[in-house]
Amino acid sequence: QVQLVESGGGLVQAGGSLRLSCAVSGRTLSTYAMGWIRQAPGKERDIVAAISFNGASTYYADVVKGRFTISRDNAKNTVYLQMNSLKPEDTAVYYCAAGPLVSTAVRGYHSWGQGTQVTVSS
Repeated sequence: QVQLVESGGGLVQAGGSLRLSCAVSGRTLSTYAMGWIRQAPGKERDIVAAISFNGASTYYADVVKGRFTISRDNAKNTVYLQMNSLKPEDTAVYYCAAGPLVSTAVRGYHSWGQGTQVTVSS
């Protein structure tokens, strides 16, 4: 019953910044934990960052700590991923996902968006 639509992906040079947005629609939007999941070619899907329903708790994968920031604005029904100091290894399809709790595993999220491509050139 929740729908997610990502936007903001694109091509950026190494060291640059990009902000992804996820528009969320549904009947109980503020009750969901939200995560950003990415999949690079030939690699498994991994949780990049996650945030609790009220924004009080966050999780970041070690490889993005200090560079990425997840936030949410429940009034606007939007989740963001601010990505700074981008590296070529950040190149992936990024998915917005919803789940009942903050999880470090992709199986913890039951609703996914269509994904948005992020490409970081070297």
